[in-house]
Amino acid sequence: MEKENMTLYRKSAGKRFFKEHKTEFSMLIIFAVLFIILSFSSEYFFTPQNIKNVMSQISSNSMLAIGMTVVIITSGIDLSVGANLGLSGMIGCMVLMKTQNVLLGILVTLLISTFVGAVNGLLIGYGKMPAFIVTLGMMQICRSLDYVISNANTASKFPEAYSFLGKAKINGSFPVYILFIILMFSIFIWVLAKTRFGRFLYAIGSNEEAARLSGINVKLCTMFAYVVSGILCGFGAWIMTSRLMACDPTYGNGNEMDAIAATVIGGTSMSGGKGTLMGTAIGVLLVGFLRNALNILGVNPYWQGTAIGAVIIVAVLAEKLSQIRIKK
Repeated sequence: MEKENMTLYRKSAGKRFFKEHKTEFSMLIIFAVLFIILSFSSEYFFTPQNIKNVMSQISSNSMLAIGMTVVIITSGIDLSVGANLGLSGMIGCMVLMKTQNVLLGILVTLLISTFVGAVNGLLIGYGKMPAFIVTLGMMQICRSLDYVISNANTASKFPEAYSFLGKAKINGSFPVYILFIILMFSIFIWVLAKTRFGRFLYAIGSNEEAARLSGINVKLCTMFAYVVSGILCGFGAWIMTSRLMACDPTYGNGNEMDAIAATVIGGTSMSGGKGTLMGTAIGVLLVGFLRNALNILGVNPYWQGTAIGAVIIVAVLAEKLSQIRIKK
């Protein structure tokens, strides 16, 4: 009897797990099907070199997508992530270029990105200003400052040690930055699932007023969500500049859209209160391989934004249809 009860419990637990993560499973199936189709569409797609190229291209976006997920779970949005990456990377690299001090360059990059995130968080969390407007304005400020500070010039000539994160390999084959990405996803999966801060973020996104009445410091938690997003922009800048060993004022342009796409495709609800970083990881891969496939297949670059935009709309539409079905 006890064995039967355990079997039934395991089955019900399995069903609950599948129901709670059906969006992630659906996206994983779509990714697998897309991957197989594209492998047959081009002989160059499923090759070690191309897989390596895609992982390199999505490395910085994966950092932005983690931060975007944290923010969107609170029912907010951060449109400044790409510009923050560009500005913090540029200032950090200019310091690095002048001082040749690797640790100082990395520290400055992270301090600038964190400061931008903190300003966003203060205005949104404590100032009660709309996240869309604040981060849109911050995006424009960061992009402008990026060009002003750099005088539209590229920063380069860094110490070779700076390339460790972006170019070093374990046993001569496994890139260090992939290990770093896995580590960051693991840390924030734990933060969202196992810490009070993570639970508070979901509560705020589900019902901000109810969260406040239950004793959650909504203003502080909201601010820290944007601080986290800012810190991860700094990590994204570090990976990108370390990989390319240069920083150009154009770095980060348009990256906010790929981060939003990966987050939404991965099942994070734009209305807040729902989402996982496992889903975001799948979304990052799907967006990255889709862009790569469009390039390989010779699709006009001007049409690629249309493809990504269509995927975002379809993902949001699927979420809305799912909510309607649940209510019925």
